[in-house]
Amino acid sequence: MDESLRTAARTGNVGDLYSLIQRNGNVLRSFDEVEFMETPLHVAAEEGCIGFAMEMMNLKPSFARKLNQQGFSPIHIAVKKGHKEMVLRFLGIDKDLVRVKGKKGKTPLHLISKVGNPDGLVDTFLGVCPQSIKNVTTRNRTALHIAAEKNRLDAFQVLIRKLKKKDYCQEVVNRKDEDGNTALHIAAINNQPQMLKLLLECKADKHEKNEAGFTALELAVPRNNIESISILRGCFSGVSNFKYELKKYVAKASSLIFDGVDNISSEDRSTLLIILGLLLTASFQVTLSPPGGVLQGENLSKSKGSYDANAPGKSVLGQHFKYYLHFWQYASINQGRGRPVRGWGISFIVERETARITS
Repeated sequence: MDESLRTAARTGNVGDLYSLIQRNGNVLRSFDEVEFMETPLHVAAEEGCIGFAMEMMNLKPSFARKLNQQGFSPIHIAVKKGHKEMVLRFLGIDKDLVRVKGKKGKTPLHLISKVGNPDGLVDTFLGVCPQSIKNVTTRNRTALHIAAEKNRLDAFQVLIRKLKKKDYCQEVVNRKDEDGNTALHIAAINNQPQMLKLLLECKADKHEKNEAGFTALELAVPRNNIESISILRGCFSGVSNFKYELKKYVAKASSLIFDGVDNISSEDRSTLLIILGLLLTASFQVTLSPPGGVLQGENLSKSKGSYDANAPGKSVLGQHFKYYLHFWQYASINQGRGRPVRGWGISFIVERETARITS
């Protein structure tokens, strides 16, 4: 690069830039002829010279996506240097710059997830380009992987909050890196219970195994991460999954109750509304107080590195709670149809589910 041009970019002197252009109309052409090269826009981004950078973007938009010899675009450099206003101006011109891949396949979102979210740039990036959360590095890592690895809970919370609203949420949450680790594996290794809870709320698969054959729980146990172990064993996710299943059953029952509701009389419609109200009330009560209650007492390890499976706060029915839900769904739907569940019906279901439990 011509030294005079470099100085103009470093000092942000737009007048000097045009003086150089007047002397040589092709002064900027040579940058397009080299695939990887530092441009005046890279220099301006590093120095935070917004005026010069915007003038250069106007003259040569292609410079915004060009990588220098170190593998960084101008927006990568602005993010690394902490020039927030510069970054925002770049995105104001081209929002897809969030997805430009640099060294090791990292995008600006990957870079900011590594350092946290002090300036709210994670919110900004996902606001202007939500799809950027799906981008992966050359190691097949998402921004979630990186935030979990660097213990950046502030950035992680924003990523999850935005991701929950997308239909590709589970796809991103369960994405594996080159070692087969999901974000759940990494959060378990780093003992990040809050991250684990957030991931499980997004239906992260805690049974997923990495390339070494370990689940997130199996990675947490030898590290004696008690709180993480508790969450992964179900004290948190069990309740969350139960609420999800309960909502699903209520929705199914409701659809059955109101099938053909437009073709019934107003009197019958009122009766069905009362039935649904009772159904929802029962659902709410079961959520607050599951059958058998929850385990009480202190949670004490029997020996170093072990963990009591009967943790306080866990449903007494434990993993067999789902069989209660099967019966509850059957009873609720039949009562909604005006057919009470009689003794023979209860006996049949209890015998069937007992056989499944003990088999």
